[in-house]
Amino acid sequence: MKKHILWPNLLLVLLAVVWMFPIFWLILTAFRSESGQFVSYIFPKEYTLENFKYLFSNNANFPFMLWLKNTLIVSICSCLLSTFITVSMAYVLSRLRFRLKKTILKTALVLNMFPAFMSMIAVYYILKAFDLTQTLLALVLIYSSTAALTFYIAKGFFDTIPKSLDESAMIDGATKFQIFTKITLPMSKPIIVYTALMAFMQPWMDFIFAKVIMGDNVPKYTVSIGLYSMINQTTVNTMYTTFAAGCLLIAVPITLLFIYLQKYYVEGITNGAVKG
Repeated sequence: MKKHILWPNLLLVLLAVVWMFPIFWLILTAFRSESGQFVSYIFPKEYTLENFKYLFSNNANFPFMLWLKNTLIVSICSCLLSTFITVSMAYVLSRLRFRLKKTILKTALVLNMFPAFMSMIAVYYILKAFDLTQTLLALVLIYSSTAALTFYIAKGFFDTIPKSLDESAMIDGATKFQIFTKITLPMSKPIIVYTALMAFMQPWMDFIFAKVIMGDNVPKYTVSIGLYSMINQTTVNTMYTTFAAGCLLIAVPITLLFIYLQKYYVEGITNGAVKG
């Protein structure tokens, strides 16, 4: 093998090992029988399934299955609402002409530059005024309300679809709604899958907003808050391996879903970035 090909390949292998090691370590820790946060070895001396059994037993102090249920409810509802809002917003800004269109695009671009947590306190008091704090509905509203600002990639994808198709359909008597549902949507599966996948993953990963909204309402926790609560100062040495098992359990379905939808995901983000 030529040198100019060998070294890049070796570098890629090294990067792959570095990237995969934390995952490999997490798997080993999840099956480790010995308790404790830090150990002087990588491979466990004994393997066990007790860490997973504890999670599935739905312990009163750490009801993991209830947290998983809460996260699924929030993820599914947020996914449906966010996908609908994002795709609709992107299609309108890509295809229709109206006043203030450029102003909306510029305003959304500027707002996207600010971190979401800057509005955290204001959002909390708004929800408190409507008596929605410590509810799953509050999380659904938070994750869905920002969907309209994430339309740029979807808009870029719609821009790549020839407008001549729309014009031909209008000549045949189709309305804009029929063009959207009968022509544009069937051709937009990649970007719809990408948008839905990103919206579905957000509640699994978010901690800051979920923690602020839920406070100390343990039965309404999502998995991110619940798992974090397992490793406080008093339980970190006894619950660390169980925490690792929980991390592994929530990573598996997301990973499998991503692998299954990877083709559409890559196509959606690639085409969406062409004119985004």
